[in-house]
Amino acid sequence: MRLRPRHVRTRLTLWYVGVVSGVLVLYLGSTLLIVFMSLRRELDRGLRAEFERVEDLLAVGPDGALRMSGHGGDDETGSLIEVWSTEGTRLYRSEAQGGAIAGPPPSTPPVAWSFASAALGDGTPVRVLTHLHRVGGEGVLVRVALSGESLRHEFRELLAGLLFGLPAAIAIAGFGGHWLAGRALGPLDRMAKEAETLSADNLGQRLPVENPDDELGHLATIFNLSLARIEESFARLRRFTADASHELRTPLTAIRTVGEVTLQAQQDPERYREAIGSMLEEVDRLSRLVGSLLVLSRADATPALQRHDQALVDLARESAALLEILAEEKGQRLEVGGDAGVRAELDGLILRQALINLIDNAIKYSPRGGLIRVVVRGDSDGSAVVEITDEGPGIPEAHRSRVFERFYRIDEARSREDGGAGLGLSIALWAVQAHGGRIELQSEVGKGSAFRIVLPGASA
Repeated sequence: MRLRPRHVRTRLTLWYVGVVSGVLVLYLGSTLLIVFMSLRRELDRGLRAEFERVEDLLAVGPDGALRMSGHGGDDETGSLIEVWSTEGTRLYRSEAQGGAIAGPPPSTPPVAWSFASAALGDGTPVRVLTHLHRVGGEGVLVRVALSGESLRHEFRELLAGLLFGLPAAIAIAGFGGHWLAGRALGPLDRMAKEAETLSADNLGQRLPVENPDDELGHLATIFNLSLARIEESFARLRRFTADASHELRTPLTAIRTVGEVTLQAQQDPERYREAIGSMLEEVDRLSRLVGSLLVLSRADATPALQRHDQALVDLARESAALLEILAEEKGQRLEVGGDAGVRAELDGLILRQALINLIDNAIKYSPRGGLIRVVVRGDSDGSAVVEITDEGPGIPEAHRSRVFERFYRIDEARSREDGGAGLGLSIALWAVQAHGGRIELQSEVGKGSAFRIVLPGASA
């Protein structure tokens, strides 16, 4: 059996009714207690006034018996009076009194005013005041009692009225809580209906924000920001898919074209050899592109890094050694140096890919006979820095914020042989960010560029 209500509105209403009911019960209980104590204090004040009157009237008659002077019989006020000796002998009792007031008084005379609740022989509740008094030089215990029936009657009337109003108050609280919960959750319900209509085709749609300053408005704002990020991710995915398709189609088209042209007529062996060589070049280019796409797919999957404490100079030299032949073919100088004491916790295989891509980029765009420097140093804040500088044409300011985007090329007219697929810097950025670092770019048109890798330094 499902005991918990399904809807938040119902649960909020029940919680509200429960809290209000508890508060009302505490309030009614404290009110009844205060009223009861007030009525009892009022009755006690009446008892003291009656006791003082009895003290003035109580006297010893000629026959030695106690009597009420100026009192011809029963007390006019309706009070019940008893007088006892200190030895426990009753000396006087009201004529209208049908029985003792809850037995004899205490054996030890009270020093102060002693109030108590008691009952007559017939069960009538009374409030009793007992005090020591001297009559004719003798100490006696005087007990004055007033009926507590009026107190109980007023208290029962008040209790009945409060108990009658309590269910009505709880019912009103329930309806009011249900209405308030509906008003409070109304924006959330409208946001849910809007969210149900969202799909990959209308990610530009946003949830309504009725009040950005309250919690629901803050939730809608955060949800809209998440939608914006999802929309941007979908847009990047579409661009990536389109660019990847284009990049993959180009070498495949070249391979097919070369093959079809070669097979159109009988060719000599040399012609076939050239055609096969051209096709192998396209296959090699296609393999490199697929490899880069696989690296990027790994980047999107956020793999766990195998970190080790390594010297960055050694890793930079290893990366540069793989590209020395390319630099020699263009007559370029490739210099690696820096502080051998700069170390970092890193995955050598992944960070080496970033260094290779940046150095290859510097070689590709530097002129013949140019100088490419790779310098390792420590920063003042404890970071480890690897800087790759070249003497290439530089990057215009309008393109600097986009050079790390996938498939982005500064010069679209540049051939694929010279410019590549536009994935090298994207892979380098991923590799550095996976280590908690960043890549800084400083470039001046006509004078070259400097790519600066900044990594957290190794802990002491």
